[in-house]
Amino acid sequence: MVSYSQELLDRQNNDGGWSYRTVGGSWTEPTCYALLALAAGEVSSSDAAQRALQWLASRQRPDGGWAPRDGVDESTWVTALVLLLPPEQVLSIDRNRASRWLLAQTGRESGLVHRLRLRLLGLGADPSQRFDGWPWYPGTAAWVVPTALTLLALERFDRSEKDTLVQQRIGDGRSFLLARRCRDGGWNHGSTHALGYDSDSYPETTGLALLALHNATPAELGVALDLGERHLRESKSLEATSWLTLGLLVHGRTPSVGAVIPHQGTVPLALGVLAESARQGKNLFVQ
Repeated sequence: MVSYSQELLDRQNNDGGWSYRTVGGSWTEPTCYALLALAAGEVSSSDAAQRALQWLASRQRPDGGWAPRDGVDESTWVTALVLLLPPEQVLSIDRNRASRWLLAQTGRESGLVHRLRLRLLGLGADPSQRFDGWPWYPGTAAWVVPTALTLLALERFDRSEKDTLVQQRIGDGRSFLLARRCRDGGWNHGSTHALGYDSDSYPETTGLALLALHNATPAELGVALDLGERHLRESKSLEATSWLTLGLLVHGRTPSVGAVIPHQGTVPLALGVLAESARQGKNLFVQ
């Protein structure tokens, strides 16, 4: 984990942020994951971390959210990643405004206009669309990844704020994830059916969903944990392996340590640090 943390530090851009690769402009997503990994490696108070936090704080938009990068004039799902950072680490960020922006977002398919349109067309609503999830971009359909990450972010926010509306949306988010399981018991990006066929699950989204559903009962999860272990045995991706490790550990499963998997991007590298930290008892996503 120490060497991974050093590699993250070596990748940091001069402006304080991180790119997805070893070179390139700074983006919100890899910067947030890098900061989480530095916190897991107990270097969150370093000069590098402080410069990254300044980069994030200076980019909070008037509506409370964050854009994916400079040049994008719209707040998106990456706002959840900022709210996932430990509160003591982000004192210069307005967490209340960030939470309000997240609470205002819902998937288009759960809105009144979409439901009315289906009724006028004589089409029945998909039962899995009864619950409010979160979209990648405002005004679009909800998906598993932004919903899972926002659920974790709002849970972190609620630990200190105890907000009734936040708790209600947390409940909706959990129901959304449970309703979006694929036929094999896991999760893909969100479509359980496509073109008349049942969809299969993906390893990384199954791991993330299991992590977000860390309070779910075995009865609610069904075969998802066994499936997650099978995905992990077959995984050849550091990102998938890390999410599956994080998701299985919170449910009391002890994933075996596999071979070192090569990586190319900042996000998989950071997730590898976070998964190893969770193996040692420190899971920053739920603590």
